[in-house]
Amino acid sequence: MKQLIKIEESKLARQKLNVELYKKVYLIRRAEEKIREYYAEDEMKTPMHMSMGEEAIAAGVCHALNNCDQVFTTYRSHAVFLAKTQNCDEFFAEMYAKETSSIKGKGGSMHLCLPADGFMGTSAIVGAHIPVAVGCAFANKIKNNNKIVAVFFGDGAVDEGVFWESINVACLMRLSVLFLCEDNNLAVHTFSYERRGYSSITQIISRFNCQVFESDSTDTEEIYNLTLKALMQIRRENKPCFMNLKYYRYLEHVGVNYDFDVGYRSKEEFENWYKRDPVSLLRKKLLDCGLGIEEIKKIEEDINSKIDQSILKAKKAPFSEQSELHKDIFK
Repeated sequence: MKQLIKIEESKLARQKLNVELYKKVYLIRRAEEKIREYYAEDEMKTPMHMSMGEEAIAAGVCHALNNCDQVFTTYRSHAVFLAKTQNCDEFFAEMYAKETSSIKGKGGSMHLCLPADGFMGTSAIVGAHIPVAVGCAFANKIKNNNKIVAVFFGDGAVDEGVFWESINVACLMRLSVLFLCEDNNLAVHTFSYERRGYSSITQIISRFNCQVFESDSTDTEEIYNLTLKALMQIRRENKPCFMNLKYYRYLEHVGVNYDFDVGYRSKEEFENWYKRDPVSLLRKKLLDCGLGIEEIKKIEEDINSKIDQSILKAKKAPFSEQSELHKDIFK
């Protein structure tokens, strides 16, 4: 009897986990679908580097982090921002460059920032945020506050010297950093084999004093569990970990459209990846876990309503005064 109770409790716990993960991946996907829907109105002036296809990474990793842990990421920031903060009002206020955003509309899609929720910032310069994240981890070590810093970057950033300097320092100083390479095999339109004189980034990083994890899964639960292992390793051994996580970018490098007519990749490749779409996969998993279709639709409807309300608020909100341009800057 006790064994049956434990099995049932385990099933319920897994169902609850996947519900929370689904809320994150669906929020990310639906928010970006709304961006695609409204972008032609030209009210959102910021360039868009869309996250469609990588939702499992952002949601899985951020759900594994503690609330107090800190995140840095790239200009492809939507998925990680929404997964870490779930703050739709803040997100769309900044997309529309309104004063109701915490950074008053001065950052746009490429410079989101909400430190109060552990989202420390993004950078439009490839790799530039990685040493800042390592510096933050060094500050945490001095403060002895037990915070972990997760820094997301694309595989193109691995070609930058600052990445190697940063991971070397983090290993040398035993800093609590989770290096997260979102690897889509592309630096804009250039494949890794065209720009690297080695075959495996994980083999090289494994030579450092750093534990390495890798996956090509689009299953958010798998990414979550893998991240838990990495975080446990960091906390136990007080040294960094490196995760190489494969994904496929659905849309163009910058913009809200598909780009299969450009010639550097095929629609067939997209269709093969889309068979493992992270949102669809997790929705099916909820059904397999025993959640009813009406319950799933209710989750989706609540998120749809939340996004619509945030967009409406952002559209109605005023722009910042011109004097705001001269605030919060270094001279």
